[in-house]
Amino acid sequence: MFFERHQGGERAVLVQLHLAGATRDLSLIEFEELVASAGGVPVATVTGSRHAPSARSFVGQGKLEEIAAACQTHEAELVIFNHPLSPSQERNLERALCCRVLARTGLILDIFAQRARTHEGKLQVELAQLSHMSTRLIRGWTHLERQKGGIGLRGPGETQLETDRRLLRARIKSIESRLERVRNQREQSRRARRRAELPVLSLVGYTNAGKSTLFNRLTRSEVYAADKLFATLDPTLARVDIEHLGPVLFADTVGFISDLPTTLVEAFKATLEETANASLLLHVVDVSAVNREELMADVESVLGDIQADGLPQLVIFNKLDLLEQTPRILRNAEGEAVAVYVSAVTGDGLDLLFDAIRERLSVALFDEEIRLEPASARLRAALYDLGAVCGETWEPDGSSLLRVRLPLADWRRLNPE
Repeated sequence: MFFERHQGGERAVLVQLHLAGATRDLSLIEFEELVASAGGVPVATVTGSRHAPSARSFVGQGKLEEIAAACQTHEAELVIFNHPLSPSQERNLERALCCRVLARTGLILDIFAQRARTHEGKLQVELAQLSHMSTRLIRGWTHLERQKGGIGLRGPGETQLETDRRLLRARIKSIESRLERVRNQREQSRRARRRAELPVLSLVGYTNAGKSTLFNRLTRSEVYAADKLFATLDPTLARVDIEHLGPVLFADTVGFISDLPTTLVEAFKATLEETANASLLLHVVDVSAVNREELMADVESVLGDIQADGLPQLVIFNKLDLLEQTPRILRNAEGEAVAVYVSAVTGDGLDLLFDAIRERLSVALFDEEIRLEPASARLRAALYDLGAVCGETWEPDGSSLLRVRLPLADWRRLNPE
């Protein structure tokens, strides 16, 4: 039901207003990219300014007539607002414009529905859609809002609207129960990683900052990556052995966006908990973006929503190839690495990124030469499996001298004596 999508591009009129008191205007270019990502074809854009939204139709009467004229001129099937709309505003706008009206939240939900691939991802999107739809059911059942009165028509039965609301509540409860099981499974996996003292590095950042491309480069994976908004929706974990550090887990996550709907944050809580429990956040930023400071602030806002803003963070300025600059590490006054300039496409600067990761994780290392007797073959094999052996020489008596370098916790686990 929720994943059937219009096959052709729908002609859409875009509406964006500047509202008095707004800290900053939403990007019109990003709005157009969102519409294109959803499969829409922007045919006209209506802009303007207003002191405060109209309670009835968000826009004033004059602007409403301008939108209606644009729809008629371009034969648009859809009007999309780059703002949140109340259910009553959507109904009033549809009645006045005689076409479908979609708010920013509905647009993002539609993109998420197209991008969901895993069973968990589809459940999370459906939960967000149902939560959003629950207040808008009346739009589809206006002819059944009330049971008709009169002789022979009175009865205790439910209206269609009441039936749908009850079914929606049951479906939401079922999905929340299944996602709770997913959350519990993830928590078990996290506890296992903590017992193994396996660091988790979570890639976060604004949508289309290049997180998946960087993830593929770091882990040699083949996660879907594309130059479009919300190309990645389902989280992916991959283990990587970093030289002189040992195994770590990289986590690729869904991209953030300004004014991310709260229904999405709530629905994707099971996924976002991977970010909230990371050992180190790798905040990927499109260094070529002219408004990158604003985009970084938007990401910080979402991290605050999921209680992850207090975690250690390393900024990765990606897409350096677009500026033709030299990879480098930025340090603060204490000499700590706080940012790295890299290119995920070309691989430039990844060696510096690994250096910064090793430094920021501050892992205590066991770096010594040890002697192993022939009977310690199992320990020797385990050290090789971890990539901890830097060199080995053999003694006449059959013993071996190994130069090993690995996290101290791993050495204590392998050799508890």
